[in-house]
Amino acid sequence: MAMPCARRLLTSVGSSYKLHCSNHQNPVHRSFHILSTALRDHDTGDNLSSMEYSFLRKLGFPLLGSRALSTSMLSSETSEGSFPSELLTKKQILTPERELGQLQDLVIPVTNFQNEDKGLMVLAGDVFDLPIRKDIIHRVVRWQLAKRQQGTHSTKTISEVSGTGRKPWPQKGTGRARHGSLRGPQFRTGAVMHGPKPRSHAFKLNKKVRRLGLKIALSARAAEGKLLVFEDLDLPTHKTKNIVSFVNQMEETKKVLMVDGGPIDEKLKLATQNLHYVNVLPSIGLNVYSILLHDTLVMSRDAVNKIVERMHTPINR
Repeated sequence: MAMPCARRLLTSVGSSYKLHCSNHQNPVHRSFHILSTALRDHDTGDNLSSMEYSFLRKLGFPLLGSRALSTSMLSSETSEGSFPSELLTKKQILTPERELGQLQDLVIPVTNFQNEDKGLMVLAGDVFDLPIRKDIIHRVVRWQLAKRQQGTHSTKTISEVSGTGRKPWPQKGTGRARHGSLRGPQFRTGAVMHGPKPRSHAFKLNKKVRRLGLKIALSARAAEGKLLVFEDLDLPTHKTKNIVSFVNQMEETKKVLMVDGGPIDEKLKLATQNLHYVNVLPSIGLNVYSILLHDTLVMSRDAVNKIVERMHTPINR
């Protein structure tokens, strides 16, 4: 409403001063003339010269003196003639992506094997939105692999090798090298010097570092969009085809790790035991190496709550 009124007012004022503008160099008169011409030419589709635009800019009319004016509130499809289409931007406005590692709570949808909507769930930011640190992941994986190594390798020393203890030949007079036993490491079936013995390969890693590694692994899967939260992991039957059809519906998924809050359901265990690309763990057994081995992590609501509770429990020193 304000734009048509201003157009009629300035057009009438500009027409009254039109005769005087040619003989006088008063900048105010000239500005009214150019302003009325701009509003009138807007309806006819004509354009002002660059000199007139620069003159309007100097006199304090930056809106009409700029051709690059654009707004996200208008578009060329709103109404014809309401705003010149050449002044509207053609670029697509994109919302900025969320910055990772800011300890912000995440809200993700909850579903099930039938892809039903089960509401939303808030993931704690101090567990699922930590900065990614590869050095911490590397330390935890090395600790985990070293700790699970059996260390049962063993070799026999010279006292454990079967054989006689007598001197094989006299010390002097035979022309051969001197030896005192046939069980030495230089003989066939002899002993092994400095060989491995059963031992533990585990080394100490602080609990806060191990806990931080698990948080970072969970944050990495959440940042990639590879963390799914289910209401529960209950299956109607123990048939393997149910899990196969579910995995086939997932895009860019090769291995799936399912984590339940309590003991694993017997139907789920039977349905996944013949699939090498689907593994099931209770929440108490969730670890960094298992998360890294699988590109998709499926957790039940109960498992998420127990993991968060475990991460928030003070460390016993």
